[in-house]
Amino acid sequence: MALISKEDKGLPGKRIQENSPGVSRGGPGLGDYLAGEADSHVSNLKPYLPQELVGGVIPHLPGTEEEAVWNAASQACGTEKVHYCYSIDEGRIWYLACPSASMASNPNSWCPMAASLPGKSEYWDRETVYLYEQEGLASALRWDPETGRMQVFLGASRTILPRVQSMDANFVTINPEIAETVPWKNRMLNTEKLSRATARMLVFSGMAVSLIAAVILMFSYVSVNMIQRNLTKVQQDTERASEELMLKSYNAMQSDTIKHMVRVQEILDGLGRVDSTLVRYEIKGKGSAVEWEALVPPAYIQTVLDKYSVRVDDSKKEKDGRIRVIGTR
Repeated sequence: MALISKEDKGLPGKRIQENSPGVSRGGPGLGDYLAGEADSHVSNLKPYLPQELVGGVIPHLPGTEEEAVWNAASQACGTEKVHYCYSIDEGRIWYLACPSASMASNPNSWCPMAASLPGKSEYWDRETVYLYEQEGLASALRWDPETGRMQVFLGASRTILPRVQSMDANFVTINPEIAETVPWKNRMLNTEKLSRATARMLVFSGMAVSLIAAVILMFSYVSVNMIQRNLTKVQQDTERASEELMLKSYNAMQSDTIKHMVRVQEILDGLGRVDSTLVRYEIKGKGSAVEWEALVPPAYIQTVLDKYSVRVDDSKKEKDGRIRVIGTR
């Protein structure tokens, strides 16, 4: 067994020390800003090794990482309330998880063992054993040389360290001061944060809509009550249109029916005295010209000719001997 430092191999640990004065702790995300919790976001996470830690590997299906890791971690821990973290490398997802109850005394913390997952800052290769010790508790992460499966050992330091020392492999002790921070994820907490963000956005959206509506109402009020308008021409046009409409209505209601009925009655009375018959009364044009016909006995023809402006229609001979006359007005 040999202890190898990352500075000797020129791996990620050295690059982190050279290129940055500290370690990326992670800032508030979009969900924190939408929920209004950016100020309360804790960026300076403390390293903590939970007393219950499991790890594994599952196939990587793009877009389903969170769901797949949560399902695997829930089954491994025997509860849906789990904290988990993962990395993606070589088409597989490598994850660590622990029950949320084990984080009761260290809520704002992260597990340094997560920095040794493939693709993270402390990872070298699968032939190396990664070790972290804290407060008498130690954890080791290694890959089985026969099966290639990731194995996580957790227990008291006096138990884990001798076991690691007996392995024929190089091992690396993780330094949380230079390692890249890998924060825990919790599905339920994320869901609640999104719910708070949604409620907050709905409140702000409602306030914005109300403000816009109030501005529109105020503008309409000012337009109706304070803007001077010249309605003289509109009033004149309206009165002229009303007068024309009234005149057309009056003309449409005028009728010569009564006048013609009186005229017909006069003719009937006059012809009745001479035993004559009115057979036609016709109004031509728009009512100004009238033409009528009557059958007059020969004995009264001269009386009718003297009384009315008629002419004798010689083109028609009546069977009863009466004479047809045509009158105009």
